[in-house]
Amino acid sequence: MNLSLYFKKFFSSNQASGIILIFCVLVSLLIANSSAGEGFQNFLDKEVGTHLFHLTYPVSIWINDGLMAVFFLLVGLEIKREMVEGELSSFKNASLPIFAAVGGMLVPAVIYTFFNAGTDYSSGWGIPMATDIAFSLAIISMLGKKIPNSIKIFLAALAIVDDLGAILVIAVFYTEQIHWTYLLLSFGTAALLFLLNFLKVTRLVFYIIPGLFLWYFLHHSGIHATIAGVLLAFSIPTNVSNVDISPLEKLEHKLHFPVSFLIMPIFALTNTNITFTSEMVAGVTSTLGMGIICGLILGKLIGINLFSFIAIKLKLSSLPQNSTWPQMAGVGLLAGIGFTMSIFIALLSFKDDIPIQDEAKFAILIASFLAAVLGFVILSMSSKEDENAVEN
Repeated sequence: MNLSLYFKKFFSSNQASGIILIFCVLVSLLIANSSAGEGFQNFLDKEVGTHLFHLTYPVSIWINDGLMAVFFLLVGLEIKREMVEGELSSFKNASLPIFAAVGGMLVPAVIYTFFNAGTDYSSGWGIPMATDIAFSLAIISMLGKKIPNSIKIFLAALAIVDDLGAILVIAVFYTEQIHWTYLLLSFGTAALLFLLNFLKVTRLVFYIIPGLFLWYFLHHSGIHATIAGVLLAFSIPTNVSNVDISPLEKLEHKLHFPVSFLIMPIFALTNTNITFTSEMVAGVTSTLGMGIICGLILGKLIGINLFSFIAIKLKLSSLPQNSTWPQMAGVGLLAGIGFTMSIFIALLSFKDDIPIQDEAKFAILIASFLAAVLGFVILSMSSKEDENAVEN
């Protein structure tokens, strides 16, 4: 099967699941603000698993750290394949998402700090740095063939780098304790996976089993365990000359449907469980709310496009193939969908103050909604302009 077909299949399935994702968001908000809200939250807080090897966690943790690691695995597979022989195979194309992600993290943090330096909210500077990869990819996928694949790949790569940056920020600035023994075991397991690749081992089972251990060790180290999915993805072989379909392609094929129609909807249903309060609304116009909203919308838009422009002018990078700057602006806005990762950082930033957590959650929800709508509209309009230019 042609390699590009896997990427097209990924986004065509996400296009269909995007509708389901939005439906799940609405259902989750309705449940959270109804009489069933408390019961649903109790279900998410219920611990399940086994005490053997300390594997007992709330349902929400199994979803966010477990199921989402599988999502990161699939996206990591897509990115690796594109880096090997696709849209990101040249240095100029591959470097652009990195420069863009750096700008998309630094500028929002600066904007937030401008509003909140010296206040009780100053510790939340990491909140607007994050991009919710699941929601941002779902929104751009709903545009279908209107947007060139290169732009979708750019957003996916940008979101991956952004999330890795957010995980690093959490590990360095927001994690109370790193368990170094587990972290060293994580490094050792990752090294084993890449050794298997170097030795040209092609059977997937020899990667999946160490991958499970990698997830376990990372989770117990104190670092967000979803990074295990990315590391596992980058260790799996592709371009294997002695087989028709590489191990990477086989795993992609198996993961498309469950990720698009099971994992992402479950993720949306459980993570939009936000109960609205009057304090939330009041917090929107505070420096906390303004810092988050301006950081996620303006900060991401300016940071991603400014750093991309500088990298391109310095001839370090090039625009994604067949793309335009208006489309890059749309991507910059979609990257402002901070949502779950931003909420996670907000909980860590203000862990002892529930009212501030609620204000931050509402501001994140508003910013993410505006970023999604504005990004979708700009990308739609830019695609129409391109069609008109071609016709004329």
